[in-house]
Order: sequence, then C-alpha cells, then structure tokens
Amino acid sequence: MNTKKLTVAQATIEFLKNQYSERDGIEQPFFAGCFGIFGHGNLAGFGQALQQNPDFRYFLVRNEQAAVHTAVGYAKMKNRLSTFVCTSSIGPGATNMITAAAGATINRIPVLLMPGDIFAKRIVAPVLQQLESAVSQDFSVNDCFKPVSKYWDRINRPEQLITSLPEVMRVLTSPADTGAVTLCIPQDVQAEAFDFPVEMFEKRVWHVARPRPDVSALLRAVEWIRSSKKPMVIAGGGVIYSEAEKALATFVHQTGIPVGETLPERFATVQ
Repeated sequence: MNTKKLTVAQATIEFLKNQYSERDGIEQPFFAGCFGIFGHGNLAGFGQALQQNPDFRYFLVRNEQAAVHTAVGYAKMKNRLSTFVCTSSIGPGATNMITAAAGATINRIPVLLMPGDIFAKRIVAPVLQQLESAVSQDFSVNDCFKPVSKYWDRINRPEQLITSLPEVMRVLTSPADTGAVTLCIPQDVQAEAFDFPVEMFEKRVWHVARPRPDVSALLRAVEWIRSSKKPMVIAGGGVIYSEAEKALATFVHQTGIPVGETLPERFATVQ
C-alpha cells in the first residue's frame, strides 16, 4: 500500500479540500474554507495544516458562534451543496459554537465543527480552559456537542481518521441526515504523524441524489387533493434547497391552490 506521512491535522485538511459534491451534473468543492479562532487546543495542529494549505482558505472571525452562523448562512445560499469548516480553541471557545450547532442540526444545514480537544495522552493535566471535572478526566466540554450533532466523533489514534472522515462526509452530504457534524481531535493527536494511505487524499465526489416519490403515495396525494374542498400547499425550505421553485410555481398556477411558507423557506427566500 502506498502511504503518505502527514500529521493528523495535515491529513484532515488534505482530505477535506479534495471532497466535492455533485447534483444534476454540477460539481463543486464541498468546503469553501475554514472559519476559526486559534488558541490552545488547535494552534499547533490545525494552525500549521491550514498555513501549509493556502488553497484551503482560512478566515479569522471574532466570535466562534458567529463563525458557525456564517457557515450556516453560506450553506443555505449554496443549497446545502457546500459549506465551511469551523475550528476553535478548547474550552469556552468551543462551547461558543454549541448554540449555532443546534440551529444547524434542527434546520438540517451542513457545517463541520472541529473544536480543540483535551490531550489524549493526558500527560499534561489539568490544562487551562480545559474545564476539568473532579469526577473524571475522560471527557471534555466537547462532549456537550453530542446532543446537538448529527454525527460526533473523537479521534484518539491517527488511524481512526481513515474511517471517520468518510462518515463525516456521508452525513454532511445527506439531505435527510445532514446538520452539524463535530469532529474532536485532541491537541496532541493533531500533531502526531502517521503513514496514511494515499487513496485517502484522492478527489472524491459525493453524489447528492434526487429521491423520486413512491408512485402509489403520489397517486394517493392526487386523490386527496382532488377530493379536498380547500387544499393548501405548505412549502418548506426543501423547495429552495432542491431548486424546485419553478416546479412549485407551475403547479400552483395550474391548480390555483394557495401556498403557505414555513420559516426555513421564507428565510431562504429572503437571503
């Protein structure tokens, strides 16, 4: 097997910048870059990796929650086919992202969070801003992301990255499963070198399918509409994300059925 020696942080960025999404034959990079604030927990690892990959653009933000909100807004404008990575230091820097992560998950908007994490080796403990617990040294504030993430993982060994990153992409590119994805990489593991398989860094295109409705369910819907005295269309954000605005407009113009909008669709339309 051909391998490439990289740190875990370098391998992560190398992998992410080679991920693409495709729908209706249109292909684009899935990640437009990275928002973040550096500090203890992500400087030596991700800081170096981003500096060495200027083609994966890094944008300094002033607040971690604002970074995630901005990434979510971008993902909405790109119809969930592209987004940003958001990285932070460990401790309060990481917890600042939790509220925005919850919003992304509730609204099924893809965003990748990479907060700094505790030392896997635990040689240096306690650590400033680690928010240590007297009960256990086996968890960090990043465990708070579990209930607001569609996928959550902690990389304690470099080889775990090989199977974790594809799962990260599977969730982010799934219209049904997408939301905030949290990848916690301890600060010492970020800087640990490993011989990764070169295939891991080849260009990978994730095809975003358009699931077709079940014929019998579609026929039932037609029958319900025909038998209804006052039918009404409730249009959600999926109309925008799937670029179905013209199809909806054609349908309502032909039938005269009124349309009501959910908040996600209204916000997407305004943006």
